[in-house]
Amino acid sequence: MSQQLLAGMESSAVTVLKRAVELDSSSRFQESLVCYQEGIHLLMEVLKATKDDTKKGHYRQKVRNYMDRAEQIKMHLTKMKEEGKYHEQIKISADATGYSYEKLFKPYLDPLVTEVWVEDPYIRHVHQVYNFLRFCEMLLKGPCKVKNIHLLTSLDDDSRNSQQTSGLEEIKQSLQSYGVTMEVMFSSTIHDREIRFNNGWVIKIGRGLDYFKKTQSKFSIGYCDFDLRHCHETTVDIFHTKHTKNS
Repeated sequence: MSQQLLAGMESSAVTVLKRAVELDSSSRFQESLVCYQEGIHLLMEVLKATKDDTKKGHYRQKVRNYMDRAEQIKMHLTKMKEEGKYHEQIKISADATGYSYEKLFKPYLDPLVTEVWVEDPYIRHVHQVYNFLRFCEMLLKGPCKVKNIHLLTSLDDDSRNSQQTSGLEEIKQSLQSYGVTMEVMFSSTIHDREIRFNNGWVIKIGRGLDYFKKTQSKFSIGYCDFDLRHCHETTVDIFHTKHTKNS
């Protein structure tokens, strides 16, 4: 491995582990655990490629320290989940960036996730249907092995509702080619926004999936990459329960 590549990997490890510590300090334990695990992996790769014995000793100690902290967090999370006491809150401020669906949901996805429930009254207009499509794409990329997606939303009652129903039907057909079954139900009384995974995680977002601001144009930064898209102010509450609804 070239020195330039090694330096780049070391820089990436430092960045990820710094983020892990920040999340840890903010009691965002599940997110911090994901960052610790990613950072440790990068640091291990750096350790393998390093020739200097002094640096090797330094990296080994760092890896041990981070692994110890990651294990402590894992045990803490397991205890909280078993006791049904887990609750984490993320406040997304107005115009904040860095909150794509991947960043927000990935810490709570694992290979055990095969079924997902989305309750959101505002999967109605075209951009909201596209948001739901992006959410489905995120699920397909793993690490979960989703097989069933259930959507409960409200029916758009104006003359454009054909765009809503036809768009959702096209998503349903497309998901079938990936071996995923999608069920859509409509309710005229739904109000709350909630996303549930069958591994026990429940995520409530004040604005549902529609928390991104519109870009100035289709050629503005953030139009394609939602990590760069500005957000509306909203609050995300995350819980863990041993039992999720099956319908």
